[in-house]
Amino acid sequence: MSVFEYIALDATGRQLKGFVDAPGMAAARQKLREENIYPVEINQAEAKKDSAVSAAMKINLWERVSASQVAVFTRQLSTLLGAGMPLVPSLSILMQQEKNPLLKKSLAQIREQITEGKSLTESMSEFPRIFPPFYLNMVRAGEASGTINLVLERLADFSENQQALMSKIRSALAYPIIMFIMGSAVIFLLMTFVVPKITTIFTDMNQTLPLVTVVLIKVSNFLKAFWWLILILLFAGIAAFKYTTAGTDTGRRFWDNMKLKLPVMGQISRKIAIARFCRTLATLLQSGVPLLAAMEIVRNIVNNVVIGDAIHQAARDLEEGKGLSGPLNKSGLFPPLVTEMIAVGEQSGTLEAMLNRIAVAYENESQASIMVMTSLLEPVMILVMGLVVGFIVVSILLPIFEMNQLVR
Repeated sequence: MSVFEYIALDATGRQLKGFVDAPGMAAARQKLREENIYPVEINQAEAKKDSAVSAAMKINLWERVSASQVAVFTRQLSTLLGAGMPLVPSLSILMQQEKNPLLKKSLAQIREQITEGKSLTESMSEFPRIFPPFYLNMVRAGEASGTINLVLERLADFSENQQALMSKIRSALAYPIIMFIMGSAVIFLLMTFVVPKITTIFTDMNQTLPLVTVVLIKVSNFLKAFWWLILILLFAGIAAFKYTTAGTDTGRRFWDNMKLKLPVMGQISRKIAIARFCRTLATLLQSGVPLLAAMEIVRNIVNNVVIGDAIHQAARDLEEGKGLSGPLNKSGLFPPLVTEMIAVGEQSGTLEAMLNRIAVAYENESQASIMVMTSLLEPVMILVMGLVVGFIVVSILLPIFEMNQLVR
């Protein structure tokens, strides 16, 4: 049975796209006609993919699969397998209902490879943009232990938990960011359009102006004349920052180290990284992934090179027969509470449970810290904008008061 991708018209003339199973192309056309679907173009899906490289090259760079879509797919596949449905029919059902074209094509190719005798892990590994190493290692462990539905359920729980955490963080930061952008835009418009019209009256009178008014006029003239230069410098600064922090190992290491040392934000970044480390490691260990392999996977998930190096060093010490808590404590990046709980978990044989408890505690702490920070940011931003607007008002009113004094 082969998979065919088609473009067709229905009875009303509406264009449809999708996949169909059939022994051959003629059978695929006949099957579509029986469903009152009239194919315009039909191609064998497997013919489009000879290897992982060719499949990746045929993917539109603008197409992407979000983490939430992968989480939904994982949850649905786990439910179908848990209900006793075989893997290939389960993938067929999910492929037919999938709306994302990239994920739909990928599922069709994964299903085809499984029917050819490959494992689910081998099939998924050809789509690294969709299924990261963490995901693949858990699926591999699930296939080896015969508990693939349970592993997929843990994967779905993990993904949903991470999505919920990031959603809460984004929601907490959204209002201050929008407020800052809107406030900056209002002040910029005042300085470039409103202030010049008012200050022109003062300059035409050839009167000696107060220092604050002179400063206001110079700043306003600069913004009006060189706003394009400010934008260019802003975008160039952002591009240089991204290149330095993401394009070079030294730059990223420096920035990740700075993130941990920043006041307030440093503690929040550390808590989020520790929560992610503990949650991911616990999920991998519960799914049967060996500790050393799990440590190398987690190293790349914490999203901080400095903490990743500490995890890598801990993994090397584990190879020498040492425990996990000692090297983490020695790094100085993990609080004593974390390392002590990990030590207790190692001694009692409940490491996964301890890691989950640490993750829950630090996720809650990071959310609380962000809420406190944003609650403090809002009045500070209002105060700063009030001071700027007050400066503009005083700079405009002072010359008017002085003119009134001269008239009297």
